[in-house]
Amino acid sequence: MTASTDPVLEQAAALGVVHEVMPCDPDLADTAVFCKAYGIAPEDSANAILVAGKPRADEPRPFALCLVLATHRLDVNGIVRRRLGSRKASFADADQTRALTGMEIGGVTPFGLPEPVPIWIDAAVMERGEVIVGGGSRDRKLRLPPEGLLALPGAEVVDDLARPAETG
Repeated sequence: MTASTDPVLEQAAALGVVHEVMPCDPDLADTAVFCKAYGIAPEDSANAILVAGKPRADEPRPFALCLVLATHRLDVNGIVRRRLGSRKASFADADQTRALTGMEIGGVTPFGLPEPVPIWIDAAVMERGEVIVGGGSRDRKLRLPPEGLLALPGAEVVDDLARPAETG
C-alpha cells in the first residue's frame, strides 16, 4: 500500500501527527512477543482494544476503542462498562474487531478507522515520552508522541481506564 491508499498513514499525515512507521514481522506482532523481539519496553507499547457493550433493546451495540499500556489491564467491567452505558461489556472478538476496524488483532490502531468510534486513551499512556501503537496491519507499528493521539476525532483521555497489571 502507498500512503495515498492507506487510511492509517493517510489520516496520521492529514492530522499532522509526527510518527515513525516501524516494520514488523507479522508473526511477532502480538505485544509481548513484539516488545521482546524488537527491544521495546512494554511500558512504551500501547494496545488498541475494541470493547463491546451489551446492546439495549432496539439500539445498536455500543463500541469503543481503548488504548492502554501493555503493562496495564483495561477495566472492562468497571469504568468501560459504565462509559458504554451497558449492563455488560466485553472485549470484542477477532471477527467483531475485523468487521468494525478492518484490521487484524495485533495491528489494530486508532488511525484510519473506517467508521467513527469513541477512542478512549488511558491517562497513563499520556505520561510516556513516546508510544508504540498498532499500524493497521500486523506487519508494522507506529511510534509517536502520545499527544498525537489527541488529534484523532473522538479521542478522549480517561483517568483510571486501566490499572497496572499484577506482576508475578
